[in-house]
Formats: sequence, structure tokens, C-alpha cells
Amino acid sequence: MRNLLDLDAAGLEAFVTGLGEKPFRARQLLRWIHRRGAADFAAMTELARSLRARLEQTACVKAPPVLSDSTSADGTRKWLLDVGQGNAIETVFIPEDDRGTLCVSSQAGCAMNCLFCSTGRQGFNRNLTTAEIIGQLWWAEHALRQQFGITAENERVISNVVLMGMGEPLQNLDALLPALRLMLDDNAYGLSRRRVTVSTSGLVQQIDKLAAECPVALAVSLHAPNDALRDRLVPLNRKHPLAELMAACRRYLRHAPRDFVTFEYVMLDGVNDSPGQARELVALVRDVPCKFNLIPFNPFPGSGLARSPAVRVRQFAEVLMQAGIVTTTRKTRGDDIAAACGQLAGEVRDRTGLASRLAGRLPPLVAATES
Repeated sequence: MRNLLDLDAAGLEAFVTGLGEKPFRARQLLRWIHRRGAADFAAMTELARSLRARLEQTACVKAPPVLSDSTSADGTRKWLLDVGQGNAIETVFIPEDDRGTLCVSSQAGCAMNCLFCSTGRQGFNRNLTTAEIIGQLWWAEHALRQQFGITAENERVISNVVLMGMGEPLQNLDALLPALRLMLDDNAYGLSRRRVTVSTSGLVQQIDKLAAECPVALAVSLHAPNDALRDRLVPLNRKHPLAELMAACRRYLRHAPRDFVTFEYVMLDGVNDSPGQARELVALVRDVPCKFNLIPFNPFPGSGLARSPAVRVRQFAEVLMQAGIVTTTRKTRGDDIAAACGQLAGEVRDRTGLASRLAGRLPPLVAATES
């Protein structure tokens, strides 16, 4: 059975023409599946009865099943989704006054091993399929419409999607690209390229490929102002150091729907949060149009790290803003249901043994003592 959530418009057109149908049937299917949330072919009354019968025999619309559904005191909602073989992923909806943002996972676990991220401690299990990526949006959009009593097909609860959940999205680019195209497709979710954001820890070649094939808003997990510290916090930096990463960001901006890159920067007490390090950042990004999103660290057992005090975060932000860099501090949302940034660990199985190898063996970090 072919899961039609795996197919973007081009793939769905190839599928229906392979059944001997006209190409316009693909557009009808896209609207029924993604705009209306239909999974039952019998309900798709615009389709010929003979086509519906063939679809029942050859295809399905199947998102990952929900294991749990939690709502935070602040309205943040988190779903734990089963992706088989003991693996689970997490999807988070963050409601705000002017938008509704869905944080989507791209892998079960993560191989990047960033020091401050609980998901990375779980190790890497596998890449998600396109159906498992877009299935998170499919499920969340229609569950939220039901929650809020929205019945109009052209009304959306989710206005923004960020690929900032479990995993490194650009390490799973082949499955990610069709999912992105569905997010942008007017017959599916019709989101603006400016409202879909892919976050990466710095896979340089894949940044270039994303720019060529489906440029959306780009966020880069930076977290350090120099290679020595970033090597420790984000091990990928040893392969793609900051000079290469900054060059890739400049290239991306030639294609990007926004005229800036967002740099994410988790604030770690005594590690990367001094005014001197803020000044290093100013020098690092001087020729990369950008904004900074400072992220309060969300502690987890065994991390050996602590959240920067609010006063130090403000001082750090002031250095950046005085240099003319737009800087925001992310409001922590959903931490009471472990849905905040860096907390998405789910029930993944650690097949790499990474968590046990790291236990008690984290290298000491040089404190950020310069003023």
C-alpha cells in the first residue's frame, strides 16, 4: 500500500497517472488529504467511484499514531507519535496572539550530539519518512481545527512551521524536500516560504542544496563565537568550522525568502554568555545579515550545564543590539510538559549507546570569565 502522505504534488501526479487517471486527480487528492484532512477514500466524493475503489486497494493515508497528547499550562500542546520499533518522535504546537507555530521533528533521535541538547543524548535511531514528517503537520492541523471548532477549509490554525524538533533536518534532506513542497503547495497547506523555517547545526553542502531546491527561512544553531568553543558544544563544527558556515549562510541569502539568517544561541551560564563573547559574535557575523535568537537553556539530568542568569542574558543582548543586530530572547514555553527547546527526547531507543558512553565523561568547559 502506498502511503499518499509520502508524495508531493509531482509524486502524486505520477501515482495517479500510473493508475490511468488524468493529472488533475492529483490536485483533488491533495486538497482532500491536506486541506480537509481526509484519510478515507470513500469520503472523497469528487473522485470517480472507480478511482476510489482502486485507491482503497493500492493506497492509504497514514500518519504516525499518537501515543500521548499533553497540554501545558501556557497552552503549548505536545504530541508523542509512534514511528515503530520502540521509537517515538515529538511534535509541539505553540500558540501566540499573532501566530500558531508547529515545531516538527525530522529524525527519531539525533546524531549531532550537541552538548546542551537532551535529544542528542538519546542517540540516533533513524531518519523519518516524508509521510512521518508531513504527517505531524497533517495530524496537528486537523486536531487543532477540531479543538478550536474551525470547519472552513481555508482557515488555518498553524501559520508557521519550524523544523526545530528532534533531529537534524538537513541530514534527512531527501525526505524533507517533498514535505517542504507540500507545506508550500496552495493545494495542501499554502504556507509562505517566509513562514517555514529549517534549522540546522551547520551542514554546509546541504545548506547549498536546500538553497537550490526549496529555499525557505533558515535558522542556524550557532551557540559559540569561535571554533574552539563550538567544537565542544556542536561537534559538527570540527567538520564545518565557522568560516565555512558563514560563507554558506552568505550564499544562502542569495536565494532565501528573507534577507537575513536567524542565528540561534543557547545561553549557558559561564560557558558562552560573557560580554566579550558577544563582541566576538559581532565580529564573526559582520558580513552576514542576521538576527539573533537567544535561548534560555532548559536543564536536564546529567547535562552539567546551567541556564545563564537573566541579567547576563540582557547584557549579552545589549552588546549585539548596540552593534545594530536585531536580537530577541526566546520565551520558554511548555517546559512543564518537557516541550521546551532542547527537551524533546521522547521514548527513542538509544541504539548507539551514546548516553551511556557520555555518562560521567563530559569534558570540562572553560568558563566564560572575560568581561
